[in-house]
Amino acid sequence: MKIALIQLNPVIGSFAENCRKMIEAAEDAAARGCSLAIFPELAVSGYPPLDLLERRSFVADHQRAVEGLIRGLPPIGVLFGCFEARPERPGKPLYNSVLLARDGVVVHRTRKQLLPTYDVFDETRYFEPGPPGELLHFEGVTMAVTVCEDIWHSVVDDYRVQPLAALFDQAAAAGRSVDLIVNVSASPFDRGKEAVRQSIFARLCAQYQTPLLYVNQVGGQDSLLFDGNSVAIRADGTVGARARGFAEDLIVFDTDLGRGDNHRPEPVAEVAAVHDALVMGLRDYLHKCGFAKAVLGLSGGIDSAVTAALAVQALGADNVLGVALPSPYTSAESVEDAAEVARRCGCRFEIMPISDLFTAFKTALQPLFGGLPEDLAEQNIQARIRGNLLMALSNKFNHLLLTTGNKSEMAVGYCTLYGDMSGGLAVIADVPKQLVYELARHINRNGEIIPLRTITKAPTAELKPGQRDQDDLPPYEILDAILQLYLEEGYGREEIIAKGFAAAVVDDIVRRIRINEYKRKQAPLGLKVTSKAFGFGRRLPNVQNYRG
Repeated sequence: MKIALIQLNPVIGSFAENCRKMIEAAEDAAARGCSLAIFPELAVSGYPPLDLLERRSFVADHQRAVEGLIRGLPPIGVLFGCFEARPERPGKPLYNSVLLARDGVVVHRTRKQLLPTYDVFDETRYFEPGPPGELLHFEGVTMAVTVCEDIWHSVVDDYRVQPLAALFDQAAAAGRSVDLIVNVSASPFDRGKEAVRQSIFARLCAQYQTPLLYVNQVGGQDSLLFDGNSVAIRADGTVGARARGFAEDLIVFDTDLGRGDNHRPEPVAEVAAVHDALVMGLRDYLHKCGFAKAVLGLSGGIDSAVTAALAVQALGADNVLGVALPSPYTSAESVEDAAEVARRCGCRFEIMPISDLFTAFKTALQPLFGGLPEDLAEQNIQARIRGNLLMALSNKFNHLLLTTGNKSEMAVGYCTLYGDMSGGLAVIADVPKQLVYELARHINRNGEIIPLRTITKAPTAELKPGQRDQDDLPPYEILDAILQLYLEEGYGREEIIAKGFAAAVVDDIVRRIRINEYKRKQAPLGLKVTSKAFGFGRRLPNVQNYRG
């Protein structure tokens, strides 16, 4: 049997458009001789719809869309994710379901049993866990259908139920064998996650001696980036077919031959995957929010250079405006580097000096600041002048303002509230500084887009004479290593110190992270590429005094 694995990029709540794309893709699958087409989790609504699920009108409109979709599909089997009303009480009012439609009727349904509540997931807020599933028998093929988390139980030990094992037990009790494991997902990207998925899938195939089909959502949705990378894996753990990453795609897998389309034959390096994820996420966020163009401040540093290059790749050079805003402390080399990045990227570039505005601010503040030495207050004034000017350009020309701060700076508060944090999207806010350098080298892989001097010079905010980041912070290789342990791996200060890091350095970094939580709560949305990003998936109080 030929089966189409179809990864689409939905817009949450655009029921008509999402269903139109599903019908067209299913028709394409039928034209290619497929008997079955499989779509991702919550394909009709898009994932995650969050509190829209609490609106009765949203649920009713979704139900009408599902009914229209089923009527409009071609006469093949179509397996797709949607949510369904659950009228029984007590419990939540909805199921996260997968339906098999054929010839205008639903012939099978599976409800998601394992509802994740960690990191960015909060599915028990909306959904009731489904009952034990039933095997799907379709054209002589027996399938164990699961929804996303339902096959992750082997690595997440919080669950008492094992949906996949139960389906195989059901088959054994009936004297049947399972021909295919099917998993429909909306699994967000983070660096290294594809290798984890591949390991889980290979282990399951080996355990059950059964091929596996995995169909994943693709596209950016707020901070979440869905990578697609749908795949068919043979019983021996080898790849039989694979879709592209970070793009809509349709691949056909022939169960009789054990092979199919391979649109991404080579493994993708981690830095390349992060790059592609950020480009996709930036493009989708702007376009899905109704923007076509972006503006950003170009300082001559590596963070703004990488952000500009990503924006140009995502939106096209004609849709990106870079602006240098030199202060009295900005070096001529920084303005030159900013102009050179814009020239090489091909985007528009403007210079707006802020020295006169800075002087005017200091004059206005002189009655209160008089006699006091210049300090962080004056440094922040410069950043806030820049933020105001860039926001004015954003408002006047309907360009979304992109902020350029990285995760290392955000972690320790090396950023100015209402200054360089002003904007609509923080493109690299989840990218540690060392990874920013890797991205720059990746961007330059086929030619120097980001000037070598921008990559090699010491990072500086240039908010006072001779300033360098390392005057106030440890070297970024040390800072990033500690942040990785503390933020992503959950190590405490004593455990980090035991790994050989200086106690004073660890204590200072942990203190900075703690006292700057309030800043991050007011930061623009950032694109998530690590396992633990600031934002939706990290929920800590602003006011707390735990120092471990």
